[in-house]
Amino acid sequence: MEVKINKEIRNYTESMFFGLSLRQCIFSVLALGVAVGIFFGLRSHLGTETVSWVCVLGAAPFAMMGFVTYHGMTAEQFVWAWIKSEILMPKHLTFRPTNIYHEAVRPLFENPKKEAMKRA
Repeated sequence: MEVKINKEIRNYTESMFFGLSLRQCIFSVLALGVAVGIFFGLRSHLGTETVSWVCVLGAAPFAMMGFVTYHGMTAEQFVWAWIKSEILMPKHLTFRPTNIYHEAVRPLFENPKKEAMKRA
């Protein structure tokens, strides 16, 4: 008997339903609900093929949110971090280079006569 163990323990997810975690199940059901809502809402206005594509496009973001992780963050954590960094607390970063060597020898260039007199 072989027991499968993840190399990284933080990657472990408990399977709940059809091999999906609770989070993945919730977002899958949410995506299904959105697709059904779009279908029944638009089937009288658009053709069947068009409605099916709109259903897929409408459900895809919700289905994706259950499965995607980025830098160890879930999709909603990533979206919240992006909103905070880009909208709520934007920062204007400027780069000002400094030449440490030039700063160290600046007194030699500013007062060359004093240095020459000290040596003599």
